[in-house]
Amino acid sequence: MLIDGLSLLLLIAGMIFFLAGTLGVLRFPDVYTRLHALTKADNVGLGLIVAALALQAPAWAVVGKLILVWLLVLVASTLSCHLVARTAQRRGVTPWQ
Repeated sequence: MLIDGLSLLLLIAGMIFFLAGTLGVLRFPDVYTRLHALTKADNVGLGLIVAALALQAPAWAVVGKLILVWLLVLVASTLSCHLVARTAQRRGVTPWQ
């Protein structure tokens, strides 16, 4: 029962971080701040959801796979964010003042 409640809290916190990242993409003024909001909030949100799922996992192998997926998403989102920001910078997009 305690683990179920903690899992629920972690899932809700993860959803709140995903919502914050989405709102950041919609509300922030330029590409750089939007990328920051999206990558930071979504990575934390996914980490919280993975933690909630890991608490409910039947075996350690499942927990390992969940962590591996989270790490791969961290690397992929970091690289894609960097590539988008670098392309924007090379095209002359100036940061918001």
